Amino acid sequence: MAPEAAISVRGLWKVYGPRAERIVGSASADLPRAELEARTGCVVAMRDIDMEVAPGEVFVVMGLSGSGKSTLVRCLTRLIEPTAGTVRIGDTDVTTADRDQLLDIRRHRVSMVFQHFGLLPHRTLIDNVAFGLEVQHADKKSRRAKAEQVLVLVGLGGLGMRKPDQLSGGMQQRVGLARALATDPEILLFDEPFSALDPLIRRDMQDEVIRLRREVNKTMVFITHDLTEALRLGDRIAIMRDGRFVQVGTPEDVVANPADEYVANFVRDVPRSHVVAVGSVMMPPVSGDHAGTVPLTTKIRDVVAQVAASPLPVHVVDAEGAVVGSIDRVTVLSVIAGADLIPAAPGG
Repeated sequence: MAPEAAISVRGLWKVYGPRAERIVGSASADLPRAELEARTGCVVAMRDIDMEVAPGEVFVVMGLSGSGKSTLVRCLTRLIEPTAGTVRIGDTDVTTADRDQLLDIRRHRVSMVFQHFGLLPHRTLIDNVAFGLEVQHADKKSRRAKAEQVLVLVGLGGLGMRKPDQLSGGMQQRVGLARALATDPEILLFDEPFSALDPLIRRDMQDEVIRLRREVNKTMVFITHDLTEALRLGDRIAIMRDGRFVQVGTPEDVVANPADEYVANFVRDVPRSHVVAVGSVMMPPVSGDHAGTVPLTTKIRDVVAQVAASPLPVHVVDAEGAVVGSIDRVTVLSVIAGADLIPAAPGG
């Protein structure tokens, strides 16, 4: 039996303006934005969104400014009230939750990391990180101990008595991440948390999210306008345009099989070898000599040197180490060249 979705969204809309509910599902919703606003005084920020996020998954929503992605993530905990549709977190219907249930969700089950760190300047890092636990009425000793533990987890161990203004932007964002983790939530929501950071610091913070995902195994919804960031972080990516999803799939799906010209333009400069895994293009297993082994999830770019060094095929192995396929120079070169000669995976 499949595990229950961590987040389930059905038919979610957000319309701003008078009598917003009349726009939901109507032909007027498809009018150009300026025309709709002129006729009705309403603006459609998000329309008819369906999505499911599995426990432990990193689900990335990306799109340009104004596409509706930040509206979506705020509707998940009703920081913005949706106009129509349902949001469920586990077995809880967020859209019908009363005030006490919403407080419980926001304090205990879901934490959010924003672009602007929102640290309290007069408090130490320990007390900033412990703030959510203080709201939960945890005693001072236990919340400070937890805060110290989480600061170590994000690479800021020993700095707990500093103030935010003594830190770089990247370090401040680590404190924001630690504060979100301190309450041990089921779900982490990220709203473009790294977009104000310098490129090198931004990459470091992406690495931090990847590492933390491995270590704490939280469900994450990550909002970004940066394709490279989406491809690095996401198990699946939703491309958003004009308030709706135009494609949802793995990074490999989105790059290799864009749903339309809009998505194709987004991904046209992404080398396929950076996102295509050997498990997707491998040939059936071959017997005899081989030039080593690689895991199923290895990206094509990471086996270039191995296949270049030998004419022999490379064995592809699953998580248990069993040989499930093979890959060779021709396959690797076809992916790099973007050719249509890529063999299908066995059984695919």
